Amino acid sequence: MQVSDKAELPGSIIANEETEIHPEISGRLVYLNINEGKNVGKGTLLAKIFDGDLQAQLKKLQVQLAVAEQTVSRMGELRKIDGVSQQEYDLSALQVNTIRADMEIVRTNISRTEIRAPFGGTLGLKNISAGAYISPATTLTTIRQNSQLKLDFTLPEKFTTSFTIGQSVDFTIEGNPKTYTAKVIAAESGLQENTRSLNIRALVTNNDGKLLPGIFAKVATNFNTDPNGLMVPSQAILPQARGKKVIIYRGGIASFVDVVTGLRDSALVQIISGVHEGDTIVTTGLMSLKPDAKISITKINK
Repeated sequence: MQVSDKAELPGSIIANEETEIHPEISGRLVYLNINEGKNVGKGTLLAKIFDGDLQAQLKKLQVQLAVAEQTVSRMGELRKIDGVSQQEYDLSALQVNTIRADMEIVRTNISRTEIRAPFGGTLGLKNISAGAYISPATTLTTIRQNSQLKLDFTLPEKFTTSFTIGQSVDFTIEGNPKTYTAKVIAAESGLQENTRSLNIRALVTNNDGKLLPGIFAKVATNFNTDPNGLMVPSQAILPQARGKKVIIYRGGIASFVDVVTGLRDSALVQIISGVHEGDTIVTTGLMSLKPDAKISITKINK
């Protein structure tokens, strides 16, 4: 019969992508575009911090740049007739490049006043209102990409050698009779030392819209599957000081045989070696039998 090592493992549903939205700089919030529970695309402007001072700096630099470029133009004409030295011309050109660099710095600072969605997803609850003074420690909202969900669970050490990337696992959630499926996509590079378990991540393949990030999942796994497993009743196993034995009926004689056991359930035990298909196993009266004792089989007519 087919046997496998089954285990029910705890897991959690997580979003494909998830993050908190924080500003990069401090300032007063002048624009807020957070519609709770709504989907937004990547790059959508969610909030804006006051940038009047930065805009003023940029205008000032634009005027300075125009003047510096005119100066470089005049210096170029004078340089053609040796009216100025090469050093004087180079210094005026350097001034132009310095102003342009300063303008790029200001533009970068202006872009940091704009808070945009890092990826497309669903917005969470709003934690702030327009007009508030915020800092990089302020959480404006959260964003989650729920279009594709993942399943995280931990695998006990004894199953790690049977685990493979790409295999499928089934799981259920509380209050829902449906069985969901996930495909393993990655594993942690090492085991957790405190629990001796391996963190596994799988991609949910049949989400029906009822799964949400944070839901607890019961993961059902089947390892070490043997389609031709030999199973005997658990009461047929005789524990020994250095192993286990079973009694086999051979030509009317009780033959005590060493066996190696494998998987087990409430009633049956897998025999890995020592017993072959077709052997007759004695399951009752084991304590009264001795090696090479004569036994007989009586057929009971019903």
